[in-house]
Amino acid sequence: MTALDPVLARLRGGLIASAQAYPGEPMRDPRTMDQVAQACVAGGAVGIRAQGLADLALINQHVEVPVIGLWKDGHDGVFITPTLNHAIAVAATGSQIVAIDATRRPRPDGRTFAQTVAGLKEVRPDVLVMADCGSLDDARMAQDAGADVLGTTLAGYTGERPRTDGPDIELIDQVAAIAEVPLVVEGRVHTPAQAALAMEHGAFAVVVGTAVTHPTTITSWFVQAIAAP
Repeated sequence: MTALDPVLARLRGGLIASAQAYPGEPMRDPRTMDQVAQACVAGGAVGIRAQGLADLALINQHVEVPVIGLWKDGHDGVFITPTLNHAIAVAATGSQIVAIDATRRPRPDGRTFAQTVAGLKEVRPDVLVMADCGSLDDARMAQDAGADVLGTTLAGYTGERPRTDGPDIELIDQVAAIAEVPLVVEGRVHTPAQAALAMEHGAFAVVVGTAVTHPTTITSWFVQAIAAP
């Protein structure tokens, strides 16, 4: 691994909290997500991952930790920062890292992931790119394309790998073995034990979203447990 960027150095070995709400939910408000992000930082989060230009603009004003920004546009196929224009807009919010779908699926603007990374860095050479991958082949491609961070975000959601109950440890091991840049584990990390396990298997940092910042889902877990025969 080459010399570590100062922004990434601040994330090493820590928890990144994902502060996002789904469309139609009561918490789907930039002010709410800003407050959630601040609360997570108060609890020790070393970074924030958030989506949407309005949310990111507010959060970047109020937290002093690195922000991983993205823009979800659509619901199927490539929808996490799907085009170069989306990526440039996310960078303009002040987010130091832009998360981009790094699967090998067709992108709405016809560019490859590599072309998207190159285009973003041409406009904003100061911004880092987190590659949201779904498989080992995605991770290899993303690393070759110049991604600064590899993420397991899309494991189990693209059809290449089964959706595991908890983080995809097998994929974490595979990516850790080839990674020349930091590996950030994200996806179905629902307990502190799972977060610690991800670190043991080579994660540089761990992203936790639902289990920390999504009360609707957390409540449903308890409701289902109580209702179980």
